[in-house]
Amino acid sequence: MLTLEQRRLLLNIARDAIKAHLENKSIPKIEVKDEILRRPCGAFVTLNKSGQLRGCIGSLYGERPLYLTVQEMAIEAAFHDPRFPPLSKVEFPLIEIEISVLSPLRRIKDPEEIEVGRDGIYLVKGINRGVLLPQVATEYKWDKYTFLDHTCLKAGLAPGCWREAEIYIFSAEVFSEKGI
Repeated sequence: MLTLEQRRLLLNIARDAIKAHLENKSIPKIEVKDEILRRPCGAFVTLNKSGQLRGCIGSLYGERPLYLTVQEMAIEAAFHDPRFPPLSKVEFPLIEIEISVLSPLRRIKDPEEIEVGRDGIYLVKGINRGVLLPQVATEYKWDKYTFLDHTCLKAGLAPGCWREAEIYIFSAEVFSEKGI
């Protein structure tokens, strides 16, 4: 579990990165000494505006230190989520940032292992991939099979594809500006 100070720092890193990009400035070079924030870790950054999704991009794998992953994913969510136009300066003050810090992926063989509210799903079938964060199922009040079907749809596949797919689960520590 991250401390309140660590959470605040990550949220500030995300907001500062988006602001710098909007102002056509270089992304701030920051030095983080905190060992937990320097550990490689997957993370997603979600942007909401007036309670509605405005962008969400992440990295499932811990290839870079957590604070750098958050910085990069904040820019990706704001400007490169293909579902939305790039964030504008007018929208910037209206967005709320949410960060999901991910546990490592764990492959499962039986969907019964999925616990709604605790687990996110990463599904792989051929070249298709889909991921949904744990909070998505809770937000929409889905059971595990509806959650699996929607992960199939996110992967560009038909509902039920999960029966012949590789299924990975992960947990997430989720926090937002609203909650701090």
